[in-house]
Amino acid sequence: MLEPDPKVVRELLTRYASLRIAQAERPRHAVRELTDVSYTLCVMMATTSVHDAVAKADALLLAKGRTAPQARPVDANGETGLSLAV
Repeated sequence: MLEPDPKVVRELLTRYASLRIAQAERPRHAVRELTDVSYTLCVMMATTSVHDAVAKADALLLAKGRTAPQARPVDANGETGLSLAV
C-alpha cells in the first residue's frame, strides 16, 4: 500500500479541523465541504470512519516527526546555517 504524503495529510487534517470548528459555530455552514474533506481523509488513510482516519493520520504525522533529521555541519561560531524565520 502506498503511504500518503505527510504534507497533504497535514493540510487535510487542518482543513478538517477548521471546518469542524465552523460547523460548531454555525451548524449549517460548510457541510458539503466538510463531507468532501472527511471522505478524502478516509480514502487517503484507507478507513471507513472519519474518526479512524484522523487517528491514523495523527499517527502517521507523529511517526514522520520522529524520524531523525539529517545532521547539519556546525561552523566555527556554533551556527548550523538554519534559518530562524518562522
